[in-house]
Amino acid sequence: MSIKVRYFASLKEALGRSEEHLEFSGLASVGDVWDRANPNKALPDNSLAAVNMDYVELNDPVKDGDEVAFFPPVTGG
Repeated sequence: MSIKVRYFASLKEALGRSEEHLEFSGLASVGDVWDRANPNKALPDNSLAAVNMDYVELNDPVKDGDEVAFFPPVTGG
């Protein structure tokens, strides 16, 4: 299965890339996508994830053709 992964704001800066395409075999979760794309890097606490522009939890499944996006923690003021 092919997944498009996108990174925003400080995650994009820290990782040095804004997007990539990953190939998976079998079932995968949003958390699996992060782990595969960023081995040995923990997703920062309170980060948000979305699949096809809908916010999701890290254990939610992904399927072929999905776009998974990661957003850093947001603060307001």
